[in-house]
Amino acid sequence: MAFDNIKGFLFDIDGVLSIGNDLIPGALATIEKLKAQQIPYRFVTNTSTKSLDTLHKKLQKQGFPIAKNEVFHSPLAAVLHMREQQQRTCYLFVEEEAKKDFAEFTISEKPEVIVVGFMEKGWDLALLNKAFRMVMAGAEFIALHKNKYFQVQDGLQLDSGALVVGLEYVTGKEATVVGKPSASFFELALQSLGLPPHEVAMIGDDIEADIGGAQNCGLKGILVKTGKYREELVRTSWVKPDLVIESVGCLFDYVLMSS
Repeated sequence: MAFDNIKGFLFDIDGVLSIGNDLIPGALATIEKLKAQQIPYRFVTNTSTKSLDTLHKKLQKQGFPIAKNEVFHSPLAAVLHMREQQQRTCYLFVEEEAKKDFAEFTISEKPEVIVVGFMEKGWDLALLNKAFRMVMAGAEFIALHKNKYFQVQDGLQLDSGALVVGLEYVTGKEATVVGKPSASFFELALQSLGLPPHEVAMIGDDIEADIGGAQNCGLKGILVKTGKYREELVRTSWVKPDLVIESVGCLFDYVLMSS
């Protein structure tokens, strides 16, 4: 079988384990079974509206057996990038809650870097122009991700990828994308697992960011038919999943039958 050598898993959160505050049926049982069988896993998400601490507390409240250092989200990836680049000043175009993860940096009107993520409210022409001027003045442009949309309880929600692409167009500068499908983001989780890419499978609902990103890094990609999954997008995508399943609750039926 194609998955006989898989020894660890990466799970997207939104649309795979839960939608909003509602758990995907079977999600908790799947994670608990992995834990009981001592099969390592990590949660990897482009969620950019919550601090790592708040995100972890939500997962714990939902019952998931996951340690804080086993959760990787795009603001964390941005912080690590900024540390590596020895950047000290920034301007954050993100939700107030997400700003908590950037406490070590100084907010400046003349920043070395700007960070752009999803904000449900606050974006207007004035704020977009502020980001535009900062990039044109030389600030590095970090995008927490370039997701097009995500699933909420009442349908699809436009994501910050539209703003990122627009800013790239008007500034002529390509954003540094630190979340999925960035190879560096997957490498963070792989290092934590202590496994080589060919022994890890990524379970996600985003055909490009989750599955395409994982496959480009040498992982297997398992697409679930929950969350933002749309059959037409899968049919027309350049990405071909290694496996498509109804939901994360079915994982053991396909991948871990002999475990």
